[in-house]
Amino acid sequence: MLRSSFHRACCVGIALATAALTTQRAAAGPPFVTDDPVPVDKGHGEFYVATQSVWARDGFSTTLPHLEFNYGPIDNVQLHIIAPMVYDNPKDGATEYGYGDTELGIKWRFIQEDQLFKGCPQVGVFPLLEVPTGNAHLGLGNGKDQIFLPVWLQKSWGEEKREWTVYGGGGYWINPGTDNKDYSLVGVVLQKQVADNLTLGCELFHTTSSAEDEDGHTTLNLGGIYDFTDNWHLLFSVGRDIDGDNLLISYLALQLTF
Repeated sequence: MLRSSFHRACCVGIALATAALTTQRAAAGPPFVTDDPVPVDKGHGEFYVATQSVWARDGFSTTLPHLEFNYGPIDNVQLHIIAPMVYDNPKDGATEYGYGDTELGIKWRFIQEDQLFKGCPQVGVFPLLEVPTGNAHLGLGNGKDQIFLPVWLQKSWGEEKREWTVYGGGGYWINPGTDNKDYSLVGVVLQKQVADNLTLGCELFHTTSSAEDEDGHTTLNLGGIYDFTDNWHLLFSVGRDIDGDNLLISYLALQLTF
């Protein structure tokens, strides 16, 4: 089902909270579905204008656009919201466009890198609530609250601990609704800062089945972050299922950090 596939890729992935390895530079999380434990620094924020798309065998869905805002009110904590406009074009059905489900979340990092022992990764949680503000009858929302309960880890090494970064983990989606079922997501990303203003990465993630008539899928994704300035950034990724029905997924965002 395209709508289930869309929510699996979009509701987890577009939001995935962003992370900053420095106070003004995005370095993990978006543009990938897999997230990281790094919150926005205290007193800092991020604003995105973005689109995430899924081309599946049974149609096409995208956010056109979605707006994301993250803010760090205190140390190691990030508040998060996504407000999406959704375009849904199923192969056998009517095309719809309208406001989708609103995403709310709080990221909390409770272990710093090397805090417990040398080589210890950062660890955090990032529970998300999908509020059913979209019209489920038109395919623009789930129709019921969805909750995602993940744990994320990250380790960096190299020059200024930004040369190489690996992050990942996973969580459990509580996914009520007709023909829906709860499911899990796990993923890992390897990133390298290849230039002062460019970071590239590769992601592999897997989700189990989220609906009675749907199989799980495994996706390979490539992407990166280009810094125009210290405050303006371009985030991008593209990939496809290596086991599943999604022919192509993509993410594109303009980000302002402040």
